[in-house]
Amino acid sequence: MTKIGFVLDQRSCIGCHACTVACKQEHGVELGVFRTWVKYVETGTFPDVKRNFSVMRCNHCEDAPCVAICPTKALFKREDGVVDFDSDRCIGCKACMNACPYDALYIDPQTQTAAKCNFCAHRLDEGLKPSCEIVCPTQAITSGDLDDPDSEVSRLIDTVPSRVRAPEQGTRPQVFYLGVHDAAIDPLAIAQGREYLSQIPDSQREKLRPLKDEGTATTVSDIAHPPPWGWKVSSYFLSKGVAAGAMMLAVLLLVVGADGSALADVVPGAVALAGIAVTGLFLVWDLKQPTRFYYLFTKPQRRSWLALGAQVINLAAIVALVFTVAAILDLDGLRDALRWAMVPAGAALAGYTALLFNQCEGRDLWQSPLLLPHTIVNALLAGAGTLAVAALFFDVSADIEDALAWSLGLAAALSGAIALLDAYGRHPTRQAERAAKNLRRDLYARPFRAGLLLGALVPAAVAAAVLAGAPSALLAGGGVVALVGLWLYEDAWVRAGQSVPLS
Repeated sequence: MTKIGFVLDQRSCIGCHACTVACKQEHGVELGVFRTWVKYVETGTFPDVKRNFSVMRCNHCEDAPCVAICPTKALFKREDGVVDFDSDRCIGCKACMNACPYDALYIDPQTQTAAKCNFCAHRLDEGLKPSCEIVCPTQAITSGDLDDPDSEVSRLIDTVPSRVRAPEQGTRPQVFYLGVHDAAIDPLAIAQGREYLSQIPDSQREKLRPLKDEGTATTVSDIAHPPPWGWKVSSYFLSKGVAAGAMMLAVLLLVVGADGSALADVVPGAVALAGIAVTGLFLVWDLKQPTRFYYLFTKPQRRSWLALGAQVINLAAIVALVFTVAAILDLDGLRDALRWAMVPAGAALAGYTALLFNQCEGRDLWQSPLLLPHTIVNALLAGAGTLAVAALFFDVSADIEDALAWSLGLAAALSGAIALLDAYGRHPTRQAERAAKNLRRDLYARPFRAGLLLGALVPAAVAAAVLAGAPSALLAGGGVVALVGLWLYEDAWVRAGQSVPLS
């Protein structure tokens, strides 16, 4: 077996960018994006300042998280260990960008598909060296077979102490650094690096002052890595939560709604179908290649929770559709049988997103064990809030009103408790802790706190008031506020997870 890897000798690197230029020329890389680049980091204080260089690129991990999360097998490992990609299969979901702990992937502006260093695989197949290695004037770049003890790369690693980037991620990267400064490969050692600030409005940069105290170095040259996912993903969280929550609450409403109210049978299924439809729109809209969305079904990669999630959405839609049709046609036996299937289908619809975000190994905040229960609780909150609004338009019994009030209040209280525990609790890595600080204290503190207030505290108080005898119409207002608060919280959480630099 062959296992190809790089050795980057930063002791001899002069920061000339020849490797970057050669890579761009070899692959026709567009302006503004890079497969390989040189990062400049300065350490020390005047007049004892030193500039350190580090060459950044795909690490061709032995256990590559980008390959595992890719829903269409656009990313794959070759037999020689090179992580390559097929742009013709890519749907532009950007999941690989959040799975990579090294900021190695980008969206090609020309093809609108993911791209990265592929070790010049076409040259390797012809027995040639990568273009970056050929042009390096100081021989700071060496490639070869890491499994061959007599190869130059193996000799260098055996004789000179080497380092890899983010070893704690467990990806077993196949790019080794010699003589590299800690700060050059540790993005959290940087004090207010410009690549970190490039995505932050000027009005908010003052909130990042704590980074200056944590950092030991300054980046003077690097490239920007804007967060791949934004408000569309946050909105997809909410719409999917509405659908999943309505499905899970269908049993409760049917049990207490024996008076035959439409809110207890037709409405939960109809709300679920509407939520699933909106979710699909957001998912496709967020793709860089939306016309290829059907690849999720025709070219799926079974390890990816993005591909598996598409099947979960289909299953939930089928269950909700049959349940709704049975309710409309007064097929009570079929409807009552399906109400029990609505609960696990709704839970799966809510929970698969947690498993998808867990696969984004580059974002440590999203690895929380609280994520799965939180997505299910938030779905119950979203479903209860939506059904509370729908109750304004139907004749409902006091039992149904009480059931919705209890559901809204308990889900809101539990959601708020989990959110606080996730943001203020202990975090296993420095990256997760930095992201949590950005959520609760720095960049996203305002939407996070507003989300807790509107999505947890207010709905819980409204529900308690309604149960104590306040007008039932007040519950609909609590439902609207809960949905707004949920979106604010989830948007802040999605953005905070991507706010910590990885390179």
